Amino acid sequence: MRRQCYALDGIRVLDFTRVLAGPYATRFLADFGAEVIKVQPKLPPESTGRFALGYENTWNRNKLGITLDLNRPGGVELARRLVTMSDAVVENFTPRVMANWGLDYANLKAIKPELIMLSMSMMGQDGPKRDYAGFGPTVQALSGITYLTTFPDMPPMGPGFSYADHAAGLYASLALLGALEQRRRTGKGQHIDLSETEAMASLLGGSIVDYTLNGVEPVPAGNRSLQAAPHGVYRCRGKDRWCAITVSDEEDWRRFKTALGSPAWAEAEEFANNGARLLHHDELDLNITAWTKNKSPEEVTDILQQYGIAAGVVQNAADLTEDPQLKARDFFIELTHPEMGKTVSEASPVKLSRTPAVYRRAAPQAGRDNRYVYGELLGLSPEEMDRLAREGVI
Repeated sequence: MRRQCYALDGIRVLDFTRVLAGPYATRFLADFGAEVIKVQPKLPPESTGRFALGYENTWNRNKLGITLDLNRPGGVELARRLVTMSDAVVENFTPRVMANWGLDYANLKAIKPELIMLSMSMMGQDGPKRDYAGFGPTVQALSGITYLTTFPDMPPMGPGFSYADHAAGLYASLALLGALEQRRRTGKGQHIDLSETEAMASLLGGSIVDYTLNGVEPVPAGNRSLQAAPHGVYRCRGKDRWCAITVSDEEDWRRFKTALGSPAWAEAEEFANNGARLLHHDELDLNITAWTKNKSPEEVTDILQQYGIAAGVVQNAADLTEDPQLKARDFFIELTHPEMGKTVSEASPVKLSRTPAVYRRAAPQAGRDNRYVYGELLGLSPEEMDRLAREGVI
């Protein structure tokens, strides 16, 4: 039987990452066949509840798992030996952490010059704020997106989830792929210094350019657009049910009016052109809501899309599981976890025809692959591994 061919066959990654951004970056590589060895701490009992297991299982599927205490004698030396056998090292600590262990790029490059190292931190590896630590919401606040994702005259709300972690994780995975390709061509390794705050700020390019060139200070707009109206989310029939609607230009507006049955209010002078509609957006929204509130969001979406108007259901988690587009793209996958049983998570967004992502197994329990990594790869005897386990090193 022919073996499955993977896009990243033969690539080995030593993964020191935690939480979301880093594990998301390395999961992307693991899904396409890279051998990702996740270095795990021995978790305390309170860290292995169902939520923690579910979280770990989502971001660490397809990876190998080893326990390794870098603060114990012998731990760093084992890590250095694993580096010599790896193509890339990924970490998302503050800059001082890997250096304190002697595992920073300068030290690792000395033992493997062609190594690729990716360091993900909140503010980057140098500068006066290099040692600042934070999670996705902190990154979002520093980048400016928390301020912009709210309603006018209200305190900043933020996206409501760690959007910055996902953005930084994707930036990191693409940077790693680029570095691997450069090494394939030149034989040279490199150190990738990824500031998660810079990655997040880059997604605000339009606002930054408008301020730089035109002096226009970006302001929160809620669900509205500053360029066109109507644009927003509108209450529909049912508990907390909404539909998003966007009308981009005058041709859209003409078709939108037809879709609504050509109501008399739509011919008012206040809505005669885009500029007028922007000035009278509150009144416009009241009229549109009078039409949407007696229909389900699915009905609204179906009617408007038939007329070529951009519209969509504001989906909750249950909606997402039944979304026909996600189903068509095989968005949800199932894996069996030894403690949680059958689990569901999202597939890779990248679809490759000849070497598709493969979902081989759930995330590793702590130390699941110690015997393979320390025994087969490093060549330690069972007696040595048992001793290291007793000493708390592995």
